[in-house]
Amino acid sequence: MCGLHMEGLGPMQILRVLLLRLLTTAITLAGVAVIVFFVIRVVPGNPIAMMLPPGATDEDIARLSALYGLDKPIVTQFGIWLSGVVQGDFGTSITTRQPVLALVLGRLPATLELSIMALVMAMILGGVAALAGTRFRGGRTEGAIDVANGMALSVPDFLWGLVLILLFGVLVPIFHISGRVTPSLELPFVTDFYLFESLFRLRFDLWADIVAHMFMPALALAIPLAAIIGQLLKQSLKETMNLDYVTLSRTKGYGETRVILREALRNAALPTLTLVGVQFTFLIGGTVIIERLFSYEGLGNMAIDAVVNRDLPLIQGIVILFAVIFTGVNLIVDLLYTVLNPRLRHG
Repeated sequence: MCGLHMEGLGPMQILRVLLLRLLTTAITLAGVAVIVFFVIRVVPGNPIAMMLPPGATDEDIARLSALYGLDKPIVTQFGIWLSGVVQGDFGTSITTRQPVLALVLGRLPATLELSIMALVMAMILGGVAALAGTRFRGGRTEGAIDVANGMALSVPDFLWGLVLILLFGVLVPIFHISGRVTPSLELPFVTDFYLFESLFRLRFDLWADIVAHMFMPALALAIPLAAIIGQLLKQSLKETMNLDYVTLSRTKGYGETRVILREALRNAALPTLTLVGVQFTFLIGGTVIIERLFSYEGLGNMAIDAVVNRDLPLIQGIVILFAVIFTGVNLIVDLLYTVLNPRLRHG
């Protein structure tokens, strides 16, 4: 991630920096588009032949190939696809025969809600671990937290998912292990953001059911990230606790807990906030396996189906959307870092 250091710059200079960052983002997206378009077409296998019954003739394959434009040279296909993307047309899915953009945007809210819930859980777990480790540093509590962090980092998220399914889906069935919401419930949703809309409508019965479906996959994603957050924040807090203004706070008679929360935390949080923004992009990418494991109806689950069925237009649309999210989040993190840095440094 490239930081935008804009302190002391004039309005025109800030505008130039932002335009340069946007240009870099556009170039990145263009590179991703080129790579994904050409790479998936060199993989063996004919997606048209896969969607036809075993008795299909060569004429049937040729007819469908012409329908989806796969009979043209690859460079011509890329030009046609790119011109459509510029106009908001990502093509038609080969397997579902529906517009790719509508399919992708229909699944995106589920993945975003899962990722946001996992991020919130990771920040809470990691923050509590860091604060407790700092407050009781040098003792058994800090040692236990370090051991727990090491365990959380050494186990990948999909294995945490399997453990959670075994514990809270089989042995003690508290949470749902598949799906996004119970089908038998009345679903008066206007948008695909079920979690936020149910809360906005004060439908707490729906909200509780959705949370029960999301809890285990979100926790599986959150555990490794919580360990990273906890380690970095604790290290930053330890360094901050040795600064002069923190020592001065102690001389005023403030308790250790108050010194950590009111004096040290705000300066120590900046590196962690930057990390959280960057890790959020990887968190979204990590939903692919977790969504499949929990049969969660999100973008990651759709991506696996698209790859299995060699649905080229759908694969391209999903990858481009992921790239847009990644570059967009990184840009926002850069801007937030620039805004928060002076306030935290001189606060």
